[in-house]
Amino acid sequence: MSTLELGLIGNSAISALIDGTGRISWCCLPRFDGDPFFSSLLADEEQAATRGYWSVEIERQVSTKQRYEHNTAILVTTMTDADGASLEIRDFCPRFRNYDRMFHPTMVIRQINALNGSPKIRVRIRPTSDYGSSRPIVARGSNHIRYVCPDLTMRLTTDAAVSYLLEESWFLLDKPVTMLLGPDESLTSSLSETARTFEERTADYWQDWSRALSIPFEWQDAVIRAAITLKLSTYEETGAIVAAMTTSVPEAAGSERNWDYRLCWLRDAYFVVHALNRLSATKTLERYLGYISNVVVNAEHDDLQPLYGLSFGHKLDEYTVDGLAGYRGNGPVRVGNAAYTQIQNDVYGAVILAAAQTFFDSRIVRQGNEELYRKLAAFGRHAVEKFDKPDAGPWELRTIASVHTFSALMCWAAADRLARIADHLGHAEDAAEWSAHAVTMRDRIMNEAWNDGLGSYVSTFGGDQMDASLLLMHELGFHAGTDERYVGTVAMIEKHLRKGGHLFRYIAADDFGVPETAFNVCTFWFIEALAVTGREEEAREMFEGMLACRNKLGLLSEDTDPKTGELWGNFPQTYSMVGLIKCAMRLSRKWEDAF
Repeated sequence: MSTLELGLIGNSAISALIDGTGRISWCCLPRFDGDPFFSSLLADEEQAATRGYWSVEIERQVSTKQRYEHNTAILVTTMTDADGASLEIRDFCPRFRNYDRMFHPTMVIRQINALNGSPKIRVRIRPTSDYGSSRPIVARGSNHIRYVCPDLTMRLTTDAAVSYLLEESWFLLDKPVTMLLGPDESLTSSLSETARTFEERTADYWQDWSRALSIPFEWQDAVIRAAITLKLSTYEETGAIVAAMTTSVPEAAGSERNWDYRLCWLRDAYFVVHALNRLSATKTLERYLGYISNVVVNAEHDDLQPLYGLSFGHKLDEYTVDGLAGYRGNGPVRVGNAAYTQIQNDVYGAVILAAAQTFFDSRIVRQGNEELYRKLAAFGRHAVEKFDKPDAGPWELRTIASVHTFSALMCWAAADRLARIADHLGHAEDAAEWSAHAVTMRDRIMNEAWNDGLGSYVSTFGGDQMDASLLLMHELGFHAGTDERYVGTVAMIEKHLRKGGHLFRYIAADDFGVPETAFNVCTFWFIEALAVTGREEEAREMFEGMLACRNKLGLLSEDTDPKTGELWGNFPQTYSMVGLIKCAMRLSRKWEDAF
């Protein structure tokens, strides 16, 4: 049965998910949103037994364990058999600087080495195409196997006997085995030397990258793993950061809340930028801001979608596929995301909040300028016009439209930040105008989103429901953490949405019924809210609880079942890793006070 006890490898061009037995069960090619070459993660048990994976098995296995090489994206799986013979699999995707540019090919390298004795192993490589409905044509070479799909050909180069792999035979691991899955090209040097050199240079890259991070004194390993995961979720060619590496892992069993997250949400922009800034991951930050800037300049009629494709694609039509039964048989499996057609008025604030960094951060090479300001100002006018209009809200309700407080709040933030940008550029009249809009919107939010009977802000203007996104009022600068209105809102959210150590985003029924699992980033928002309202010890305890919810390799998905602690939802979830980073930064003891 599939679980989310998975490790992530990648190189900011492709990625793969590997389970605790060393089986690659998910890998989309030639990029994150491509056709899954390995797809068994989204198959039922019958499907998963026959196709969609790349496994290495040891006969009479009694134990396995996994770890990452220190501060890298190199995953090591160790297996032991009943006689004590053992092996390790070293998995990675090459990434390092070569000829003054980043080398990150469409390539997965697996190296198998015996640690004790001569274990008996079997390698099974069963790729798929067309979302599990087809299999590639297989062609044999002297030292390689070609897998020919309709739109992609991959070559497996190996120093193992090709017959062993094609026939899935058991054989003694009496010497190291290397397998390189990559473009349909011949290598220009020996396979073993290529793999060894690529691993050494990839390890050097990740350790150098990690060494440059600004990290808190406490929870360092957790933050570094989250930061590496955030980097792996970046599509380097354009700077886009995907919400997750998977599609259609449901929020709960049988919920049909199955969505494609291999896309880039503008709502995430500010929070991702904030996390990258705190980490001092300036190159990743700048590339992501470059992606946002390209979205801005390419927007038609100054309208923004809630999400875009990896290369700014705006048409993301959603459809279901029949070749895969779904995670643990929980279909449907969806490709694309219809939320791109929704009206979500918070997107204008999200883009302006993110882009504001370019006007005030001297580290950034491409500074914000007059042209960018004018484009942002056009979005600001949309924010002023739409801040009190119904929309789908931050949770992308598909058939329910309301005036969502969070959307209004983000529109307020758009005007507030534009006032600061205009003042920075010396446009006094513009600054005064944006400030006046911000004041008007603030007054309306304080009047119409406040519920006197509850002593709290509520999800919608004039409503009576709680929404975890209201916790961000402090983050966005709308209220101080000590403001009685904010403290009252935190209290009501805790009363209605907290379930043990977890927080639901809302509990009202939506298009799919009542939510069954807690939303991990909302729990992190609540932890930060506890800290800023003076409940720091409670915040630390709850944060430690969330760290315990990570899988064995330190990764988080979108959701957690508050009863069982099991992870659900798309994986690994960028938003969850951002929440972890930001909480650790806020709660950690300062370096100067630590010793």
